[in-house]
Amino acid sequence: MNSNTVRDPRRWWILGVLCLALLVLVVDNTVLNLAIPSLSEEMGATPSDIQWIIDAYVLAFAGLLLTSGSLSDKYGRRRFLIIGLVFFGGASLLAVLVTEPWQLIAARALMGIGGSIMMPSTLSILMTVFDEAERRKAMAAWSAVALVGMVSGPTLGGLLLENYWWGSIFLLNVPIAAIAVVAAVVLMPETRSAGRRIDPVGVVLSIVGLTSAVYVIIEREWNIPVIVVAVLALGAFVIWERRQTQPMLPLHLFANRNFSGASFSILLMSFGAGAVMLMLTQYLQYVLGYGEMQAGLAMLPYAAAAAVFNGVGAGLGQRVSSRALVGAGFLLLAGGFVVMAMTTGYPFLVTGLVIMGIGGGLAGPSAYASLMAAIPVDHAGVGSALNDTVQQVGVALSIAILGSVLAGRYTSEMPADLPAAARESIGAAHPMGFAEVANEAFTSAMHLGSWVGAGFCVAAALLAVTTLRSAKPAAAPEPVRAA
Repeated sequence: MNSNTVRDPRRWWILGVLCLALLVLVVDNTVLNLAIPSLSEEMGATPSDIQWIIDAYVLAFAGLLLTSGSLSDKYGRRRFLIIGLVFFGGASLLAVLVTEPWQLIAARALMGIGGSIMMPSTLSILMTVFDEAERRKAMAAWSAVALVGMVSGPTLGGLLLENYWWGSIFLLNVPIAAIAVVAAVVLMPETRSAGRRIDPVGVVLSIVGLTSAVYVIIEREWNIPVIVVAVLALGAFVIWERRQTQPMLPLHLFANRNFSGASFSILLMSFGAGAVMLMLTQYLQYVLGYGEMQAGLAMLPYAAAAAVFNGVGAGLGQRVSSRALVGAGFLLLAGGFVVMAMTTGYPFLVTGLVIMGIGGGLAGPSAYASLMAAIPVDHAGVGSALNDTVQQVGVALSIAILGSVLAGRYTSEMPADLPAAARESIGAAHPMGFAEVANEAFTSAMHLGSWVGAGFCVAAALLAVTTLRSAKPAAAPEPVRAA
């Protein structure tokens, strides 16, 4: 958007629609974590079922993001936002009707497809609607919704779970998606990039490579055939893209220090923080004995701190370098993890959450702004998708690797003479009468996970400080708008 372009008078309403679309995705995932005890009890879902109910979404979502972002640049970002919302809402309705764990896993995979279609448009439309002067402020609102929704979602979810059955958490998505669709049709202009061509070979290679790579991460096993497929597909994707005049993913972006530094900092932060919500919801409900609603309310201080300091971070971004804000924010996140590593009850926990909220609020707007400022506007869709992919891969790695660390520590802390089910899951240990020893083992596992999270946030801070530089946004042709 150049300096001569007239600002869209509806831009702040459009931002509201984008935030609503983002909210439905974030709330869905956080509410699901809170519903794990209900799914185990009411549907008879095993720990493996629970893992795949979560991971099926991540697998579909991460595997298709780059393709969806690229196609939205070509065929219209508003169009893909609407299609994704409809698909996501419909899959959520299917999830309400399932009766078996495998059916819910399938519904979650469909929801992942819908999420991958809509998610890149939430940030790419923001990039095309707001000019440079207002973009950081708009991005702060976008990232605040992501942070606040991640925590405030369980509050609403807790209310539903305490009064209704587990399916109500998916039913919640349907009216939100419907409202967002109507608002997008009424308020939002269509944007697409001029002269963009589809790269079918790149599309196939990216889907095969990313899906197989995330599958290996999720499975946590040395599945040699799938690893070979992932390496060959991703390697072929890089070689193919380097030879294209109009690549699906402009790989030269990684030569930009701001782009690569912000990308890998976000990856490390996502890895460190990815399993936190899963860990905390179980700690609050099993160890502290909170109900679903109380557990959701217990995490609201994080949401409040994140919301306030997102605004502070956006304001400081006009006067303080992104490098300083991102580095300081990540160090505060690490500090929050350190406090959580010493948690012996809710006072320690809430202190750590507030510190993490402040850190995420300061780092978020600058990290996303640094990454997106390096992306030409005609690649806004695929650039947004790459940002989302980085985060999803980080979360998938976190769930896989940190999940293994947490499970290993929990099992090792449980007495060897207890039943295998109790030694594998705190959810199984409680009904069997081993609540006290299971709570101690889980607390020990959470402390270890918090130290690991702190380490990765420190690494993210160091990476940001050493790589990020002050730079002007990359020049690019103006995207074509369609009424």
